[in-house]
Amino acid sequence: MNYNGFMADISFDDFSQDYDLFVNWDARLHYEIQFIEARIRELKFTIGSTPTVLDAACGTGMHAIKLSQNRYKTAGADISNKMVEKARSNANKAALKVLFKKTGFMHLQEAFSGEKIFPFDVIICLGNSLPHLTSDAEIHKALQDFGACLKPGGLLILQNRNFDVVIAKRERWIAPQSHREGNKEWLFLRFYDFDPDGLITFNIIRLSREDNSPWKQKLASVRLFPLVKEKLQILLKESGFADLRFYGMMDEIAFDPAASENLVAVAHKT
Repeated sequence: MNYNGFMADISFDDFSQDYDLFVNWDARLHYEIQFIEARIRELKFTIGSTPTVLDAACGTGMHAIKLSQNRYKTAGADISNKMVEKARSNANKAALKVLFKKTGFMHLQEAFSGEKIFPFDVIICLGNSLPHLTSDAEIHKALQDFGACLKPGGLLILQNRNFDVVIAKRERWIAPQSHREGNKEWLFLRFYDFDPDGLITFNIIRLSREDNSPWKQKLASVRLFPLVKEKLQILLKESGFADLRFYGMMDEIAFDPAASENLVAVAHKT
């Protein structure tokens, strides 16, 4: 899930056990998988077979697992060892064999080139993962690595926050989320700090309690590169991608820099 240094790696290792509580997977997968599969169906007319899919920055592996359940050949990668362990556990619970590897951006080709599933027809990189690289040079290298892992004409789907509106409006707070299981309760508060060097610090405060006991709290922070649409478009073209399309969510609505919640990019390797 994260790529900018030791602190970030440790933070998401620690967050791995709570991550599936933080995300409403039923709702998220319901519409995101539909969007992904619609783009894959377009690709099938080109390659004539069921595509192979890599989920880069896979977190706890839920997208890769769902696509595997839908009979795609899938793999996942994440730099957090604990996230990869959780992904493997989730796949085992689903009685599926999905290849998950601990590796980060810029090292995917090295990690997967010896596998039968390589090269891939599709790479997905979701959950605002790519902006965890903290310079356009690093993002450029990561996109080149994606290209090296794709077959000619292969499909890339990216999902990031809409940093155009975040920067323009200096929006600090993201809507809080909560989860309850029996007598246990969790609250997740997320906010940005706008740093002097132009980067953003993303903070997650996790509050948890049991039986109405005092709240326990943890803070995880990670630095982000505010990757706006214009910059992403330039970097994709410079990294060998074409046929670029941009959406505001994982739906068919075009990206609006002033209003969209997310920036979803769809591109093909030239």
